[in-house]
Amino acid sequence: MAGPAPFVDLGKKAKDLLTKDYNFDQKFTLSMLSTSGMGFTATGLKKDQNFFGDINTVYKSGNTTVDMKVDTYSNVSTKVTVNDVWPCSKAALSFRIPDHKSGKLDVQYLHPHAAIDSSIGLNPTPLLELSATIGSKELALGGEIGFDTASASFTEYTAGINLNKPDFSVALLLTDKGQALKASYIHSVNPFTCVAAEMAHRFSTYENTFTIGSSHAVDPFTVVKTRFSDNGKVAMLCQREWRPKSLVTFSAEYDSKAINASPKMGLALALKP
Repeated sequence: MAGPAPFVDLGKKAKDLLTKDYNFDQKFTLSMLSTSGMGFTATGLKKDQNFFGDINTVYKSGNTTVDMKVDTYSNVSTKVTVNDVWPCSKAALSFRIPDHKSGKLDVQYLHPHAAIDSSIGLNPTPLLELSATIGSKELALGGEIGFDTASASFTEYTAGINLNKPDFSVALLLTDKGQALKASYIHSVNPFTCVAAEMAHRFSTYENTFTIGSSHAVDPFTVVKTRFSDNGKVAMLCQREWRPKSLVTFSAEYDSKAINASPKMGLALALKP
């Protein structure tokens, strides 16, 4: 549907270029999909001397998707999503075991000129969240609020505007309860190269931060990304599709302000037979 993006996706293109796929640990992912609609994903992550893992199973039948994940701490996360509960909408029920207060109901409604997302915790003192955008695929204006019924206070309120064109996208967000202003920009230089920047200003401390980055497709199977932040950290990434839908990604980061620290390096392998 060619309507405005949900509020959570405002500025997502620039954020993905600057952060997506960067990993400074060792990560392995195996994904398999059967013809019956059952999907299986196993993930392992080695961070320093610790190992984390989870097994995720997804089953699709008609308009219903059941997503279940079990991690190394025996936590079981389940999400049931039903599409087209009514036209242009979907609802999702999620919960974690053994956390009996983790239940949550999410409802999304998409319209050619609006996108609305709502969420309510399924417990006696729920957290309520509501976000909405209006406009079109090219220009969207929206906001988001969160309200904690336990303390009868707002946990967040954010507003933003997003402009999308075929070769660039720019977003401006007023975040952190109006205490910070964030701007992001991504530009497609040519079919192979994109550049992006994200800048933030905090009104209370007059602090400014920025991150700039680029992405370049060396060939149809190889992507190289770079990133530089005002805190002195420089990062690069090289991702290779060595077989269809299977990726190997090497990432490295150097902190110029931590002279005695070694550069961080990470390797991620994603297999999809």
